[in-house]
Amino acid sequence: MHATKIKMMPGCDSSSKLLEIDSIYIEGCENPGFFKKAVLHDFLKENPGTIQVKIWPYPNVIPATSSADEKYVRSSPNDYTHDNLLDLPRE
Repeated sequence: MHATKIKMMPGCDSSSKLLEIDSIYIEGCENPGFFKKAVLHDFLKENPGTIQVKIWPYPNVIPATSSADEKYVRSSPNDYTHDNLLDLPRE
């Protein structure tokens, strides 16, 4: 499965903060569409390595938890200076 675009929280359209991602479009599954970050967090806890960001080098999407216990997702670290999820097209 691939993450192909993101929706930011209202008023955060140009944000570069992962916590301000509201939902992520997932394709390659039975019901492609936007999924809330907390739903993806829980799915990836049970199914690690099943979703990649559809931008080279196709890093895995992995679950993370903020210091305020907010569930979110991010991409596996690589040579980029910021998270690959934030480079996906925005809606």
